[in-house]
Amino acid sequence: MKNFLFELCAETFEAAQAAETGGADRIELCSHLSIGGVTPAPELLAATVRALSIPVHVLIRPRGGDFVFSEDEYIQMRHQIEQAKHAGAAGIAVGVLLADGRVDVERSRELVAWGRPLSVTFHRAFDETADLSQALEAVIETGADCLLTSGGAPDVLSGAKSIARLRGQARERLHIMAGGGLKLSNLAEVVRRTGVSYLHGSLIRRPVEREETNGKTAGNGHHPVNGQAMLEADVRETVRLLREEVAARESAVQPAR
Repeated sequence: MKNFLFELCAETFEAAQAAETGGADRIELCSHLSIGGVTPAPELLAATVRALSIPVHVLIRPRGGDFVFSEDEYIQMRHQIEQAKHAGAAGIAVGVLLADGRVDVERSRELVAWGRPLSVTFHRAFDETADLSQALEAVIETGADCLLTSGGAPDVLSGAKSIARLRGQARERLHIMAGGGLKLSNLAEVVRRTGVSYLHGSLIRRPVEREETNGKTAGNGHHPVNGQAMLEADVRETVRLLREEVAARESAVQPAR
């Protein structure tokens, strides 16, 4: 049984294909990552589930902005969960907050129950809460299987200490998945600092990062970057690094014979 997991956050069919080809364990499918992601169109979801053999998890979020949802939006989220189940998704990512910034345990628990038997991740709405320790207990109370978090920080590296603390607090009650601003350049350090074995990221590169890695850019006499091939390579390298870091950590704690 694998002792680590990498989930690629994908907003296109091509990115989902790259995830599978590169060796990702699963994807979280969404749209409009520029605003933090919303639920993908049913057509994209259906096509992706049909094409992929790895599990497809679906972001359930009717709009960008905050995570305090109206009654109409809550009903819409339940409908989106039903669409995900009908399409054959393996899991969903949900999260609802109260107006005071605390986890809305009642509504989130209802959405978790509505999503069963799918796997359920409480997404980064968690990082908007004021008291992460208290919020973790609330998330566990919802019945979610996994918590996606950057430790309340802008990115996983700056939130690594907090993520490590949350992992210790959670113990075996749910999985802690580190996600938000994950890069190949900081992946090993994130795994070492946090102690997590679950990672989530889109691996999106800025143009300058593509230039530095590829050495060639379009529009200057060089060959254009193949974005899908590069993403496949990045996923493959991410999985390799994660496997090595987890194996090294487990080897270090093995009792001497």
